[in-house]
Amino acid sequence: MKKILSLIISSVFLFSVSTAKEKFVFDFTENELSELKVRKVRGADAKTIYSTGKNENGNYLKAVADNAASGLGKEIIIDLDDTPFINITWKVEKDLKGIKENTKKGHDFAARVFVIKKTGATPLSNRAINYVYSSNLSIGDYKPSPYTKKSIDYVLSSTKSNFDEWVTVKANVKEDFKRLHDLDVKDLDGVAIMADTDNSKMKAISYYQNIFFSSD
Repeated sequence: MKKILSLIISSVFLFSVSTAKEKFVFDFTENELSELKVRKVRGADAKTIYSTGKNENGNYLKAVADNAASGLGKEIIIDLDDTPFINITWKVEKDLKGIKENTKKGHDFAARVFVIKKTGATPLSNRAINYVYSSNLSIGDYKPSPYTKKSIDYVLSSTKSNFDEWVTVKANVKEDFKRLHDLDVKDLDGVAIMADTDNSKMKAISYYQNIFFSSD
């Protein structure tokens, strides 16, 4: 009887593992880095410097923003009915303590991951959620960007809790679009990464690894 019960439990576990779905967004290789769309923030003095590396957990991306701001974007369709959860592993080595991140003058983050939904003919009409690694705000804080209400800054990690150490976070993007934008979004149109310090004129260093969407 115990053997039969053990087999049943094992079968259920194997079934749950095999049916879980994952969709990775980035490879973080030199080849991919050369192909990603780079977008410099208007008015920034310089671009953020991105480079790739590798550790025991695989490839990662390093971002160094020294009075700089630019993002790396990828146009990719993510079915949020199929894989609604974004998973991010990241680390901030040098943060931006003391700035007011919810103001125009201090609107910088050592690490961000944007999820984007096209809702019109131009990029200005897009809606976005900006998942951030904050230096001053608390996990769970959220507020519209001081530059546009169409992008919501949502704190998933904070150096007040995790500084200079890898941390993995998860968020339900489908539910977040409904809660923060009042939009029923079935799929995303793009994902972008950015580290920026153009407003504070400071320097930040951050790392990204294993950014993917999952069914649970």
